[in-house]
Amino acid sequence: SLALTAGGALWSWGSGDDGRLGHGDQQRRQLLPKKFEALAGQRFVAVSAGDHHSLALTAGGNVWSWGYGSLGILGHGDTQQQLLPK
Repeated sequence: SLALTAGGALWSWGSGDDGRLGHGDQQRRQLLPKKFEALAGQRFVAVSAGDHHSLALTAGGNVWSWGYGSLGILGHGDTQQQLLPK
């Protein structure tokens, strides 16, 4: 799961399989919301959580994705798993 605060901070929790939480690991269960530190200082304006990957849009218009990269679903031009946003 992903959530945005009014100030644009991103939090994630739930299953961390395939790096889908974006914390740089594959923790099986993140039982409490954890602040997203990978892009500290960025202000997020939109997020989307897929089954095995996640995406976030910053106020500056940058799109970041992470998680399971099968079939190129992350949009990076490869099929690599991303534990951190790219």
